[in-house]
Amino acid sequence: MRPLVMGVVNVTPDSFFDGGRFFDTEAAIAHGVELIEQGADLLDIGGESTRPGAQRVPQEEELRRVLPVVDALARRVRVSIDTTKEHVARRALDHGATLVNDESCTLAACAASAGAGLVVMHMRGTPRDMQIDPRYDDVVTEVHDMLARAARDAHALGVDEVYVDPGIGFGKTVAHNLALLRALPSLVDAGEPVLVGTSRKGFIGTVLGNRGGALPPDERLEGSLATAVWAASAGAAMLRVHDVSPTVQAMKLVGDAANSPSGDPVTVTS
Repeated sequence: MRPLVMGVVNVTPDSFFDGGRFFDTEAAIAHGVELIEQGADLLDIGGESTRPGAQRVPQEEELRRVLPVVDALARRVRVSIDTTKEHVARRALDHGATLVNDESCTLAACAASAGAGLVVMHMRGTPRDMQIDPRYDDVVTEVHDMLARAARDAHALGVDEVYVDPGIGFGKTVAHNLALLRALPSLVDAGEPVLVGTSRKGFIGTVLGNRGGALPPDERLEGSLATAVWAASAGAAMLRVHDVSPTVQAMKLVGDAANSPSGDPVTVTS
């Protein structure tokens, strides 16, 4: 069974990848519809950038950005609200979202009260400071332990559907990110469904860069697909991506190959 593909809809002027192309409400809705047509299983809608160094957005501004987009797209596909603010999460759930993507690990009670699902993510620090010399004694153990606690606490509050996200790129060096990718099978084996978000992130640009420096975000598709395939092979339940169509195609091939009897040809339909 292939992972679910979560398409990213950033209703922000300062996204690290799309650079604010979908900041306008109608542009964001049109982008969401396009991602649905490309095969997205759900959409993650956010109104506050979490790129390194990003500044906080006032609550009312975040609501202004996301609510019309949630309202329009939740009629077509499952919608996740990507926020750290309880009021924004509650309002988005009222407008049709059914999953809270919570980078702060503070919104379990909010999700429980609405009967919604929850993503708990590991982040060291905040977007403003998370990439300033992040350090761990053992990044894999520390991330796994924190996610286990967050998931356990969420279930205790009454959240039935909990995904754990190791937070690739959130308060981690390139070495930390690669260590967490290598350790994905052990996180999957811990029992909670795992969400992986590596799409277009900086460590990919660094690893694949050359003497001219790191690759910019618009040249990181191949690396993003490689990490998506790796995550799928490790048992990830969901992939958060900017590039829905290529990821869906890659997951179809991975799924067909995995389900084909050894030695038998794989039949791929158009």
